[in-house]
Amino acid sequence: MQEYVLNNIEETRDFARNFAQTLVAPVVVALHGDLGMGKSEIARTVIQTLRGADTVVPSPTFTIVQSYDGISHFDLYRVEDVSELTEIGLEYAMQNDITLIEWPEIARDLLPENTIHLFITQNGDGRKIVRQ
Repeated sequence: MQEYVLNNIEETRDFARNFAQTLVAPVVVALHGDLGMGKSEIARTVIQTLRGADTVVPSPTFTIVQSYDGISHFDLYRVEDVSELTEIGLEYAMQNDITLIEWPEIARDLLPENTIHLFITQNGDGRKIVRQ
């Protein structure tokens, strides 16, 4: 387990840039945290680090999944039944891509053992990330 204290958005982006450099497909990253904790910002920065700073990375809240040439970004907030996960390609992505999952709780029984879990919580004006 590793802990990171991030005092502002730029430190959060620095963390995500450094973290991105450690990712090699296939790998699953589960981003845990309440609304507004920075899950989307971390995912966006990882994607832009690996695919170019000019890559447009909208939140997949309404589309549920966005793909970026070997990176899949899922937001499972609106998924109501685990059966939907196969339909949206989660299992395929986890076997082939760098897979970033926001709100991963509904998929917990499908996540591989070596999933990287990032738990993001409020820490004063910043954030604390616990990596497991």
